[in-house]
Amino acid sequence: MNHWPLTTVYHQVPLTTGQIAHLLARVGEDCRTWLAAELLTLVRGVMPLAQCTIFAYPEGQEPQVLSCSDQARLVQISRISRDYVERFHSLDGNRQAMLGHKAKYGGARILAQLQSVEDITHRDYRRVCYEQPQISQRMALLNHQEEGGGWLSINFYRGREHGNFNQREIEFIESVAPLLIQVTRLHYRAYIEANQMPSLLSQRVERLYPELTRRDRELLRHLLSGLGAEDIAPLMGVQRSSAATYIKRLYRKTGVSGHRELLGLVVKGRWS
Repeated sequence: MNHWPLTTVYHQVPLTTGQIAHLLARVGEDCRTWLAAELLTLVRGVMPLAQCTIFAYPEGQEPQVLSCSDQARLVQISRISRDYVERFHSLDGNRQAMLGHKAKYGGARILAQLQSVEDITHRDYRRVCYEQPQISQRMALLNHQEEGGGWLSINFYRGREHGNFNQREIEFIESVAPLLIQVTRLHYRAYIEANQMPSLLSQRVERLYPELTRRDRELLRHLLSGLGAEDIAPLMGVQRSSAATYIKRLYRKTGVSGHRELLGLVVKGRWS
């Protein structure tokens, strides 16, 4: 698999101020419905492309499809992306680049990865993700996230009719990579805050107290969602008095006296 680190030298971005402002102005909107389409349209102004997918790889979790878009392929890109997450992500060249990046590239934050249909030896992976949608090659931008150790990937796919990426096209994608990665990071952060913040905050406390039980972690997520004992009780299938007891027990385990100190612990887990 062909992958390499991108330099930290920022070249002049070959995009207009209006294009950049448009991407930034939409931060906070639901990126699942439009971000991949915007990036696909932007890069297609320079070279032919068939599809774009954006994935998040949270540490210790299955990948997530953040956004996907295609240009009249024969197979639905949403279904391909779902199959990739559920069946094939461990076989991907992106995964190999991510797993080996520290040993090979040290502190590099952005990697590029090029994968052709001929590189894929797994029959079903090649058929579902490349042969059926008639994809010849993919160029991916991979970004290592400092917090939590996860990754983001932006993937541009060439249709069979387009042939492979040439050197000029690869250099263009490299030149816009820092901007595309930063825009995607901003949208991913907004997505997490809107959809996954209680879980994210809970993970910070769990890293400080790995002895917490599964039920403790469930209770922690409810508390960090702003719920009290009365709301938590039916969610956990217990009486309100039992929920209150569990909350006090969790506070003792984490060394806090109440909800305010629990939130302070979350901040400590982030910055210390």
